[in-house]
Formats: sequence, structure tokens, C-alpha cells
Amino acid sequence: MRILYVEDEKFLAEAVKHNLEKSGFDVDLAFDGEDGLNAALDNIYDCVVLDVMLPKLSGIDILSRMRERKKSTPVIMLSALSEVEDKVRGLDAGADDYLAKPFKTAELVARINALSRRPAEMQERKISYLDLTYDLDEKQLNGVNLTTKEADIVHELMKTPEKIVKKEYLLNKVWGGDAYGEDNYIEVYMSRLRKVLKKLKSHAKIMTVRGLGYKLVEE
Repeated sequence: MRILYVEDEKFLAEAVKHNLEKSGFDVDLAFDGEDGLNAALDNIYDCVVLDVMLPKLSGIDILSRMRERKKSTPVIMLSALSEVEDKVRGLDAGADDYLAKPFKTAELVARINALSRRPAEMQERKISYLDLTYDLDEKQLNGVNLTTKEADIVHELMKTPEKIVKKEYLLNKVWGGDAYGEDNYIEVYMSRLRKVLKKLKSHAKIMTVRGLGYKLVEE
């Protein structure tokens, strides 16, 4: 996999690059927002890792421009800002995942690997429930583009509608084996998906089953 890592702290960037390359990735670096954006628009990367605070253009600016130009490359946002509101900003701009600094390279590797997974056993390329149709190839719900994690969640909910999908199962399936600490903002993704359903004026809704998980049911 070829990774673009955009980080203005050069010592940190070089150290992370070294560790990622030891894990088998090819890594290119950019040290400011303008260079990062130019590189990200090249369509040669399997994943882009973006720091939020960058000179010239912020990570959010880069991400927004990528999505405006229909670049669907998975993006992981990095920031020392760990409040839910900051995560929401990144997710709203189209991020697929969010990792708070400081982080361990092993955790970043796990996130990248989780984003790259494409289940080989999938046969049915579209799943429908009520007035919803999810396109697995395009990662679209009724034509609306979803981030990688939103798409993974929708896929799991629509595979077994009206049945509880346990939170622990979702965390492991969507975030992979490195799911520790993610349950504190899985509701952020659910909130975003509920907004998508509202925008689509769907008759389906995502129900939270307290203490257990979630299920997709008729409104």
C-alpha cells in the first residue's frame, strides 16, 4: 500500500514514515497543506493520513477539497484535539477515521489496515431494505456517498435489518482488532447516519438498543 502522510513536524513525520515502512507500507511525506493537497489529488495513494494543524492549508481544508473533487481515497485525520466536536468536524468533511495525538504507530497501522479491508466473500453488490438501497461498490446509500466507516456500518445494519447488531461486533468489524477506545464516539457515526436517513426522507431508522447495540427498523 502507498500512503501519503502530511505532517509539519518533520522529526515526527520521518519517525512515523520509518515505522510504517518497517510494516510494509510505501510512504511519501508532505510538510505543509499546499504540498499535501497537490499530492493527495494525484490518485496514487491507497490512504492519506492528515494532521489537522498544518501551515498554508489545514488538514480539514485538504480533506474538503479532496471530497469536492470526488476523490474517495480513505483519509485518517490526526490531531491533538480529541474533543468530540473536533472529531465531528473531520467526519463532516469526509474523514474515514480520526486518531488523537500522541499515538502509537502500531495503532495507525491497524487503522490503515482496517480501512483497506474489502471482504472477498461479498457476492450481492446491492442490499435493499424498505426504501433504502446500499451499493457496496460505490459506497452509496440511495446515491449518497458515505465514508468508509459509515459504509461499513450501513452494510452491517442492512445485512440483518430488524435484528440487533451488537456494539462490540460493530467495533470489531468496522475498526478491526484495535477497537479500544472507539465506543466513546461510535454514536457520532450513528448520528451522522441518522441525518442521512432524515435527508433521504426514509421510512427506516436506526434504533439504539440500550446496553446491547443498534438495529435498523421501520419508522
